[in-house]
Amino acid sequence: MKRHFKSKAFFETQDIVAFYEQTEKDIKLTTVNWRIHTLVQSGVLQRIGRGKFTLGEGRNYVPEISSATKKIFKKLKAEFPFANLCVWHTSLLNEFMQHQPNRFFLLVETDKETTNSVFYFLREIKKSVFVEPTTDILEKYIVNGKEIFIVKSLVSEAPTQNVNNVETTTIEKMLVDIFCDDVIFSAQQGAEMRTIFKEAFAKYTINQSKMLRYADRRRKKEELTKFVKTISNLWQH
Repeated sequence: MKRHFKSKAFFETQDIVAFYEQTEKDIKLTTVNWRIHTLVQSGVLQRIGRGKFTLGEGRNYVPEISSATKKIFKKLKAEFPFANLCVWHTSLLNEFMQHQPNRFFLLVETDKETTNSVFYFLREIKKSVFVEPTTDILEKYIVNGKEIFIVKSLVSEAPTQNVNNVETTTIEKMLVDIFCDDVIFSAQQGAEMRTIFKEAFAKYTINQSKMLRYADRRRKKEELTKFVKTISNLWQH
């Protein structure tokens, strides 16, 4: 199998079926699906989207969670036990960037109806907290080097993951967010964004289906697809 697919950037379920049919004429699709499952589990195949694969073991992105982030998340969860939350620090993007920005934000995303309550709660603990700030607000009031909290509404069904009991971002969410928001992620635009996407695709397994579903919820699916096609030969065609 590795020899057969080694020259392909990616291949699909029907290609794997055709591969098995060379030696097993009447092989059932259920049998092929079971084999695919086993091959993915053992790391021979890597799933990069619905019915799309590449060779080699998948490398999942698991962000580092600082003790400060963990502490904030714990406080928020205690105060808002029923709210959906996603907390992450923009310094996580440094791993993929060529030029390091001089200011970072701790992003606290929650349900639209909870954003104001979360904002006031954080204001009690921290001074620099902003809700969905504009470029103007960021430039006027944000001083480099200060710990800045930004409260945003969390898009429903956004792809998050739980790391060390903190609900945080996935790589798919992170990439879509910087693509869609040029205010908070102004330091990650232009050539820097291309670098981030290239690095992310080179280092980690990106689930295309998950990424596109989220981009669709942010109404940027088509633009994102076009953009990524110019960067990665693994992207669906």
